Amino acid sequence: MPFKNHYVKRKIPEINPNIDLKVKILGFVVDKKDDTILLDDGSGKVKIFVDMPGIMEKININQLLRVFGSTLPIDNGFEIKADVVQDLSGLNIDLYKKVEELYNKMGV
Repeated sequence: MPFKNHYVKRKIPEINPNIDLKVKILGFVVDKKDDTILLDDGSGKVKIFVDMPGIMEKININQLLRVFGSTLPIDNGFEIKADVVQDLSGLNIDLYKKVEELYNKMGV
C-alpha cells in the first residue's frame, strides 16, 4: 500500500485508524478539558488532543471546527492528535451539507 501523506475527509464512524493515518473532520465542540476537545460531526464523537499553545483559549463549546489530525489507535477505537484546527464559525452549515450532498450524488 503506498504511503498517503494527505488528509482524507471522513465522518467519524468511517475512520479506520489502521488505514486513515491523517484525517480531516468537521464538527461542533461538545466538550473541552485541558488539552482535549470532544468533537461531534452529527454521526459520532471523537476525542481530539490539541497540543498547540494558545489555541485552546480560542475554542468554545458549540463552535464549528474543521480538524486536520493524525489518528491514534487505542484499545477500543481511536483518538486524534490535531495538526491544524480551523475555526468555521462563519460557515453556513446547511448550505455546506447541501453542497456535500450534490458532490456525493455526482461522485466527486
